[in-house]
Amino acid sequence: MAASIVESGSIDLSNALEDRGLRRTAARSAVTGRIEQLNDAFTAENLCRDLPDVGRATVYRTIRHLVDAGALCKLPILDGAPMYSIARVDHHHHTICVRCGAVGEFRHSTVERVLRSLEKEIDGDIVGHRMEIFITCRACLGDQHAIKKTSR
Repeated sequence: MAASIVESGSIDLSNALEDRGLRRTAARSAVTGRIEQLNDAFTAENLCRDLPDVGRATVYRTIRHLVDAGALCKLPILDGAPMYSIARVDHHHHTICVRCGAVGEFRHSTVERVLRSLEKEIDGDIVGHRMEIFITCRACLGDQHAIKKTSR
């Protein structure tokens, strides 16, 4: 079942859990509430640190349920624990900054055209895909250029 969307276009994480048949508990509400406050991607460890009164197992299970519901995106990181971000649009892909960990979302028709052409080449049916592009974000590039200018 798709994640519940509220009027503003954002996902109601508590409803996404209830849609999966899970009770609304104080601990789950604390986890979903904290995630909804975050503007950037996060790790499970970030949440555990932010929510010391919630058990680690509850944090990890809640994240897993939200990923399974399609309400969170799980982002593999090159050298570390996976990061998560709220799925703000239906089908999208991600950019991940290798320096600061900033996560961006994008949709592009070229990616979908490539996948349609791959269907002819692959022996079987494509049932899904995901794409992460690892970048150095503009902010980090700006910092890098500023450092070069001051070191001259």
